[in-house]
Formats: sequence, structure tokens, C-alpha cells
Amino acid sequence: MKPLRRKLMAKDAVVVYGLSVRRACWLFCISKTTYGYVRKLDDDNERIAKLLLEITDEHRTWGFQLCYFYIRNVLHLEFNHKRIYRIYCELCLNLRIKPKRRIKRDKPEKLATAQFQNHIWSMDFMHDNLYDGRKYRTLNIIDDYNREALATEIDFSLPAARVIRTLCCLIEQRGKPFAIRCDNGPEYISNNLKQWAKHNDIELWYIQPGNPQQNGYVERFNRTMRYELLNQCLFENLEQVKQQSKQWIWMYNNVRPHMANGGVPPVFKK
Repeated sequence: MKPLRRKLMAKDAVVVYGLSVRRACWLFCISKTTYGYVRKLDDDNERIAKLLLEITDEHRTWGFQLCYFYIRNVLHLEFNHKRIYRIYCELCLNLRIKPKRRIKRDKPEKLATAQFQNHIWSMDFMHDNLYDGRKYRTLNIIDDYNREALATEIDFSLPAARVIRTLCCLIEQRGKPFAIRCDNGPEYISNNLKQWAKHNDIELWYIQPGNPQQNGYVERFNRTMRYELLNQCLFENLEQVKQQSKQWIWMYNNVRPHMANGGVPPVFKK
């Protein structure tokens, strides 16, 4: 156990259980000098500590790298990363995440990368439950170039007609992409969607069955959305889901640093 942790436990023992300072220092194997030491933090360190506490309180799932990139690239404060990490650890924010064991699989075909905005879009469905147990679906569409979330359609049922309507609205706002990447779900392989894509000169790129890695960009977005939004709240109705999702999407595009963009939010990438 780190000396700082033992020091805090010794102070708690003195306050809560009424032990003497000498007795508490002996029990937790620290010197009286260590017990009474108060580190002199300068104004910058206090500012960094305050920022880290505010960021992690608002974004409870962010780790050190996201906090660091947010301070450097969004707030434009040029503090050294070692200094920020030292304060991050002193605040006991560095929680260990146990890695999961992964099954070794054959490598799928290489994921095609977008070269500019509106080159390739990716779309995929997610499923979740309301507080009363009713299941709902979300259709997520992102731009592969900068990982910007373009649309999130939420409802109890999302047939192919709703997918087409969502894509038409996006094209009116942003222009049409060269290709759209998706899996082999029934909504995506429907004749209506294929005819719509052919009519609009848009290629549909279907991934190989059983290889979700080939749609990795939107799958990674789904994980982030589930981890940072859906798993954090209990929604009573669809309106709550839509409202919270709208706010989170804005934050994701404009505030949250993205590792694939060099630590800047999606809309900042040129």
C-alpha cells in the first residue's frame, strides 16, 4: 500500500477512533514526519487538480488520456502530461481496468479507410431496454473520416423505410457519401435499400458474416455510447432516451477528445 494511502488511513483512525498520533503512525507504519507533512501545491497544481475533479465528475467513464487531451486540445492549457498524470494519481483517479481475455481469430479483410469527409459512412443498430423492460433500437450513422456521429434514430421499431428516410435527411444536410458500410441485417439487405442506393449512385459495402471487426468504426462508437450514456441512466420512456442522446451526441462531436483524431473532437479534424 502506498504511503499516501497509509497516511490517510492513519488520520482517519485519529479522527474516528480517537487514537493518538503516535499509535496511529505505529499501526500504519509511517513516521510522524510523514503524518504531519503538508505538500505545498502551487496555483497551477491546484488548478489542474480542480480541472481533473470537474472532468471526471462530469464524465465518469473517461480515463487519463481523454482527460489529458481535453485539457490540452479543447481547453488549450499546455501543462506537461507527466505533471497532470502525477496529480491524477494523487487524486486516486487511476482505477485499474482488468483486461478481458480474447479469443484468437483469423484476421478479417482489412478495413477500408476514408480519405475525406462524406467518403464512407458506417451504420449499425443497437438494442437496449427501458426501465419497464420494453426494448428499443437505435440506428447510429457515423462518418468514418473523422468519426463524427451524423445521426442517431431511436424507436421501438426501425424498418428499412426508416433507415432510408434517415439517410435522405442526412444527404439533404451534408451531401451524399461515396459508400455506406453496414452488416447483413434484414433492414440493410432489403430490396428497398438496395434500390435507393442504386438510384442515388451510392455503393453499399456489406461486411463478411461473422466479422463485425470490418465495421469497427461504428462498432467502437456503439461501445462508447453504451458505456458513457445508456449504461449510466435508467430511462422511463423514449423521449428521455432521445433527449439525453441528443445532448450526448453534441458532446461527443464537439467536446470529447477522440484518439483516432490525434486527441481532438471529431468536428475539429480538418
